[in-house]
Amino acid sequence: MSAARFDVRVYYEDTDFSGVVYHASYLRFMERGRTEMLRSLGLSQGQIMAGNAGEVFGFAVRAMSVEFMKPARMDDLLTIETSARAIGGATLELDQRVLRGDEVLITAEVRIACVANGRPARIPKGVREALGG
Repeated sequence: MSAARFDVRVYYEDTDFSGVVYHASYLRFMERGRTEMLRSLGLSQGQIMAGNAGEVFGFAVRAMSVEFMKPARMDDLLTIETSARAIGGATLELDQRVLRGDEVLITAEVRIACVANGRPARIPKGVREALGG
């Protein structure tokens, strides 16, 4: 699967007192990027949670490794890139980057778990196929 891209503008609410993006804001940006990756594959979080993509399940971040390389600032236009690296039975490993133009600001490795009824669950076949697995 090629990288899904999602643009986000940095607003005042995303920054600290100096106008630099607060580190937790990047986590929200990357969450939106993961949601938009699913949407680009014809899957919405609402459909998944309602069972319209098969059985009712959800995705939860199991682990995340983030490297902060350069800061973003208020009014910057950022691009969130998300791509699947590996698809397991109940897990999905993603690579994410936050870019300002061609400049890489943040990289992240994300391990996502598929859960149903509060327990690990297999990723439904149709979803796995949409993700390229």
